[in-house]
Amino acid sequence: MIPSILPTYNRAPLSFASGSGSWLITDDGRRFLDLGAGIAVNSLGHAHPELVAALTAQAGKLWHTSNLYQIPSQQKLADQLVDLTFADTVFFTNSGTESCELAVKMVRKYFYDKGQPERVEIITFEGSFHGRSSAGIAAAGSDKMTKGFGPLLPGFVHVPFGLHDPLHAAISHKTAAVMIEPIQGEGGIRQVPDHCLKGLRDFCDSHGILLIFDEVQCGVGRSGKLFAHEWAGIEPDIMMVAKGIGGGFPIGAVLASEDAASGMTAGTHGSTYGGNPLGCAVGFAVLECVATPKFLMDVNRKASLMRQGLEGLIAQFPDVFDGVTGSGLMLGLKCKASNIDVVNAGYAAEVLTVPAAENVVRLLPALNIPDEDIKEAFRRLEAAAQTVQSAH
Repeated sequence: MIPSILPTYNRAPLSFASGSGSWLITDDGRRFLDLGAGIAVNSLGHAHPELVAALTAQAGKLWHTSNLYQIPSQQKLADQLVDLTFADTVFFTNSGTESCELAVKMVRKYFYDKGQPERVEIITFEGSFHGRSSAGIAAAGSDKMTKGFGPLLPGFVHVPFGLHDPLHAAISHKTAAVMIEPIQGEGGIRQVPDHCLKGLRDFCDSHGILLIFDEVQCGVGRSGKLFAHEWAGIEPDIMMVAKGIGGGFPIGAVLASEDAASGMTAGTHGSTYGGNPLGCAVGFAVLECVATPKFLMDVNRKASLMRQGLEGLIAQFPDVFDGVTGSGLMLGLKCKASNIDVVNAGYAAEVLTVPAAENVVRLLPALNIPDEDIKEAFRRLEAAAQTVQSAH
């Protein structure tokens, strides 16, 4: 008999009654150190007092009116994002998946309005993840994502990650854009080097096409800058955002330049919930905290502590771990043993991590994780590694 919750997840046998900072607590009082942060969502940890205050204050006044009317908190958050980024305009969604859908529509409408309706193809990369919608799985293109869900939405050209020649060969008169994650999350914490991001910007400019960055997982301070592409000193035309911007409340966004968004006029897109007062109040509070030089400097300091600890773990358990990847507090432990075994051993050691492709374990802690919790994390990760090593 099918369960009442559609069984599309292999869920761990854990549930949590409450959370505080970097900790999740079960009904029976066990405390788990959360190094997954809801898959890079809980950017300020659990039950952060400023986010709780922002949400409850807004909830006491107004929950929802729809985008038929002006929404002051939405305008406030949009202005904040425009001030902080390359963007001239913002559309709010409820998730990264919805942000992908709009990014695809925006690119195609742009070239349609330019009198080039044949330009519909978007180049994407092996190992990418852009959500679970029809456009998202077609963009990723992997068998794991697409098998059984055909016919797929056409208009995506997939090229290998990190190889230049196939990218150049993929260009045609139909090409509209390149879409890429500056740091692949699901794909195994694979970082695009800064010089390659600069090269992609030049590549798109030389061919008159648009550049889309998917910063759903690597954005909002996760890399040590507000957005990961800032390390390369370049700007996209369109950027997808979600996860960390809501700190646990579901909100996403598409940020765009005025030119890239020029085709999106009244009636071309919409969202019932997107940018509602609750989500925007929380998103503004998140950015007020994260988007400061002091906070981002501390993210980089904590990232150095994490990376140092991971290198020590690799040296201590060379049969379990093989290396470390990533940037800021978006780190990956490459495993020699099964990454799933490492994650499962973590449950027994009461530390939570997230698996990814390439046999990688993701470490995505709250951006404000205290130093003492980082030290505790390595005590628990060491216990998990010892369990895996003993089993082999």
